[in-house]
Amino acid sequence: MILAANTSDVVEDTVEKVSGMKEWVTEHGPDLLGFGIRILLALFFYFIGYQLIQWLRKVVRNSMERANSDVGARQFVDSLLKFGLHILLILAIANQFGVESTSIAALVASGGVAVGLALQGSLSNLAGGMLILLLKPFVVGDYIIEDAHGNEGTVKEIQIFYTKLSTIDNRTIVIPNGTLANTSLTNVTDKDFRQLDLRIDISYDSDLRAAKSLLEQILLEDPSVEKEMDQKVFVDNLGSSSVVLGMRAWIKSAEYWPARWRILETIKLTLDENGVEIPYQQLTVHIGENH
Repeated sequence: MILAANTSDVVEDTVEKVSGMKEWVTEHGPDLLGFGIRILLALFFYFIGYQLIQWLRKVVRNSMERANSDVGARQFVDSLLKFGLHILLILAIANQFGVESTSIAALVASGGVAVGLALQGSLSNLAGGMLILLLKPFVVGDYIIEDAHGNEGTVKEIQIFYTKLSTIDNRTIVIPNGTLANTSLTNVTDKDFRQLDLRIDISYDSDLRAAKSLLEQILLEDPSVEKEMDQKVFVDNLGSSSVVLGMRAWIKSAEYWPARWRILETIKLTLDENGVEIPYQQLTVHIGENH
């Protein structure tokens, strides 16, 4: 009897729960269905809007390319369009699906101070990007050295908030535009030619005139040295253990590093072949006898 009573209670409880669930579904089902439809429509309109944004970005890019605009300007405008249009698309979808524009405005106004503080770095980077495009301290393709942290490389992209550099060893350095706009930097490739400036130590026992003649000949024979521009080989300093010779010549900026490495190697081989010693740092100590 006790078992039958317990079974009856369980059945009644289950029936009550099923009935309650059925009533809840009957009452809230249309709302859930409507909400699901709104979600699907929102996703559909986002997809359509996304395709329109991609099309508009392509049109703007092609238009700027036909106008021969600076590569950095094209990258910056494209990044700005991508960021701004996606925000407008999301706000438009929210407004169409139940979120009133007044509510959005109130939310933005109430959170404006907090958002401003949180994004002050990003706003600084945005302003820095605009200054870079207007003042053009560098353009895409330039080799720059950022003096604050010593980062250097070839400029590959100028985006809305960041600039990307590619280093010689194929690393990518991402630097905030605000940093680049508010610190000193060196644009190595801004000019067509760059001065090669080398210092070579030779022994005091070596023939100075012969060494200078060999170095002058190296500059004359190297294909990257501009022959029409000034070339000099001179005594730069009389060091503690060597005579320091200086070499100066002009080289195309795009050929600077290969030419520098090649000339240094040629200097070492040529001086060795002609018996001109390149001394290492040394200290000669004379010990006298005590009388």
